[in-house]
Amino acid sequence: MRIGFIGDIVGKPGRLMLKRHLKRLQEEHFIDYTIANYENASHGFGLTEKNCNELLGYGIDMMTGGNHSFDKKEIFELFDSHPLIRPMNYPQSAPGKGIFETTILGKNVAILNLMGHYTMPMVDNPFTMIVEQVALLRSRGFRHIIIDMHAEASSEKQALLHMLKEDVSAILGTHTHVATDDLQIVKGCCYITDVGLTGCRDGVIGMREDVPLRRFLTGIGGHFDVPDECKAVMHMIVFELDDNGACLRAEKIKIYDDNPKIVTQAWIE
Repeated sequence: MRIGFIGDIVGKPGRLMLKRHLKRLQEEHFIDYTIANYENASHGFGLTEKNCNELLGYGIDMMTGGNHSFDKKEIFELFDSHPLIRPMNYPQSAPGKGIFETTILGKNVAILNLMGHYTMPMVDNPFTMIVEQVALLRSRGFRHIIIDMHAEASSEKQALLHMLKEDVSAILGTHTHVATDDLQIVKGCCYITDVGLTGCRDGVIGMREDVPLRRFLTGIGGHFDVPDECKAVMHMIVFELDDNGACLRAEKIKIYDDNPKIVTQAWIE
């Protein structure tokens, strides 16, 4: 099976990039199932029902979240009616779930959302929780296990790779919005520290640059804003899994505005 994974979709510019390119890429790369991170999709903070349905209409099959999952309160009810999850290490009493189970080409697939500790909201220990959860899934016969690791610190994501590289199919980093150049396959596990945002590329992490610059120069913050028009980029990982859940090959797709796509292959250890 071939899975497509899109990192943080940031506001209207990110949504429009998917509208313009996603279905064509799904056909060109024979993608069977597409996952995306929604937590910045509605003007940079959270997800509305309107934008949720918009993204699903563009060809996304399910979506993962992060520290902005609950910014738009209407998402509380969407968790019960739409293919959405939030980080599993939020308290159990929080709305939504952190695991999505589905069937793709006759194989049981588990998609997990996990959030790091550094600079993030107070949550349960992601490392002890994920080890236990992966062991439970494997005991139930799951071999196709995909993790969105939403974290600030690259060290947390790299540590997770070494903890789980022989037990999961993919660990895909999100949150920083800055794409890293370390797509690799290690013992059958597809890994990248950060997929990178889909949205504006000419501001600061997808946002208009005025408020971040003022904060850095004066110490005075403000509300980050996503411009309606900008130079945009789309980042997407496509990886192929065998019947036992091991990653055989992976590639990174990058598109600047409406220019031809740039494709790079994963390094295989």
